[in-house]
Amino acid sequence: MRKDIEIPKVEGVYVAVVNEYNKIYKTQDWNAYIINDKEVDLDIVIIVTGGYSEDKITSTMRKKLDKLPAKSYAKIELMQEDLFALNNQFKVSFFEGNQMFDKTYLFRKNTINLKALQPIPLMEARGILVK
Repeated sequence: MRKDIEIPKVEGVYVAVVNEYNKIYKTQDWNAYIINDKEVDLDIVIIVTGGYSEDKITSTMRKKLDKLPAKSYAKIELMQEDLFALNNQFKVSFFEGNQMFDKTYLFRKNTINLKALQPIPLMEARGILVK
């Protein structure tokens, strides 16, 4: 039975944590985004996030997007800098056509920082990207 289950590989979908200026509060914020770099829309995107270490665990956050258009991105959540000392996990499930895809993106502790910023695909921003 298990050998009949096909789990397709996720490509072209990323999670990024971006450092950007908040014009309303005049602060420099860290925001997590999901990026669809594919040529097709993603349907029913479900994102479950949480942080953990050996002795700490955060609350679980959930977000649902009905559709994430091709070559676009959407904000998942604002991230407080205290979380960067933890492993931050983003479990992403979505439908592409009639097939379900699932992938876990992990930002290891202390990897989200200003020194690690790089250009982010589709966004005119710099941040940390997990493929």
